[in-house]
Amino acid sequence: MDILIDLFLHLDTHLAAVTTAYGPWIYGLIFAIVFAETGLVVTPFLPGDSLLFAAGALAAAGALNPLLLVALLLAAAVSGDAVNYAIGRAVGPRVFTAHDASSLWHRLLNRDHLARAHEFFERYGGKAVVLGRFVPIVRTFVPFVAGAGAMTYSKFGFYNVVGAVAWVGICVGAGYAFGNVPVVKENFSLVALGIIVVSILPALFEYLRSRRGGVAGAA
Repeated sequence: MDILIDLFLHLDTHLAAVTTAYGPWIYGLIFAIVFAETGLVVTPFLPGDSLLFAAGALAAAGALNPLLLVALLLAAAVSGDAVNYAIGRAVGPRVFTAHDASSLWHRLLNRDHLARAHEFFERYGGKAVVLGRFVPIVRTFVPFVAGAGAMTYSKFGFYNVVGAVAWVGICVGAGYAFGNVPVVKENFSLVALGIIVVSILPALFEYLRSRRGGVAGAA
């Protein structure tokens, strides 16, 4: 059981061996992990960027069909976010129902916060949905909060697809281009850490840009 859990949580580092052992079944496993990581708020710890990078490297080596791989990853990413949005839309209003003004739950989980979330995602939601794709942990919660905040689904759906195409294209493309470089293969754990850092940079830059804009506006 421990071996299965380790395999599921760290498929990115075991991907080559699993592909050799299980052949076509690897496509289903990759789909399931990406879908769960983007579609279920309880599984933000699953590999994302590094798994896509490793899969791209195997596709470049001929172990995986690149067109099939990209198609499955896009389907998993888009459908995962759509399901997460639907869960947030269904569960959010039931969760944010505290009415006791003196309680911590009222301050944290109330409909006023949902209204603010709705306003935020209507104004900045597209940018949040796209950038959130590249930030581990965050990408698992963005669609849920978008659903809980009642972001218009047509708007969410458009940026969901845009973000999925960008995420899969960049991560798989980087793996396809650089994943089989000897120094990358020999130091994959460091590369995976680097991928996470690089993934956070767009959101960090956007945050700093918005802060500068806010300071300038206040001045």
